[in-house]
Amino acid sequence: MNATVTEQDPRVQTAHSLAEYLAAALRADLDVDPSARALLVVSGGSTPKPLFAALRDKPLDWSRVDITLADERWVSEDADDSNARFVREHLLSGAASAATFHPLTNAEAEPEDGCAEVSARIAALPWPASALILGMGSDGHTASLFPDGDRLQEALTSADCCVPMRAPSVPQARITLSLERLRQTRRTVLHLTGTDKQAVLSRALSDVEAVSELPIRAFLSAPLALYWAP
Repeated sequence: MNATVTEQDPRVQTAHSLAEYLAAALRADLDVDPSARALLVVSGGSTPKPLFAALRDKPLDWSRVDITLADERWVSEDADDSNARFVREHLLSGAASAATFHPLTNAEAEPEDGCAEVSARIAALPWPASALILGMGSDGHTASLFPDGDRLQEALTSADCCVPMRAPSVPQARITLSLERLRQTRRTVLHLTGTDKQAVLSRALSDVEAVSELPIRAFLSAPLALYWAP
């Protein structure tokens, strides 16, 4: 790691700090039992790119690590805006190429048709996850828990692993892990950049708006590690 670069770029510095934290968490869970596997749940978007670059060559037994997503657009895995494609290109290289990736889509045309199969497949992973990395939008959404989502209440209350989601604020149909499943993790991390996100988080912490208005609030009543850079 180039110390000069990280000193000049707080986002890269934050990404490297978070990568160290995640690598230590995965290593600790793998060390519990030689046959144990560890699950890492990641998010898409532009924010995790330097994190993935810093994490993928960390020295640990990646062959025993499962990786999945907190949510996904219902698009093909080779689409430009596929979170799965983003993970494959930026995380699953170097040492981390030995990890096993589990996408949140299948061949069905609509998430409503494919969700049951995806839900069963993801539920079979080694929960609780070692770590969950969440992002947050300027509307307070996290994963695909959108304030205007058509199945937000279902996603907030369902015992199912995954829930289809459509919202006027986003162009594609989505699939998201439910709140109950997202909470099945030993460590929850909120990774944010920008002063605009800081302002949204401050609103969420004010205890005024409902979870349905700022869904990130659903994660603020439990231990949460915040990694933020301007």
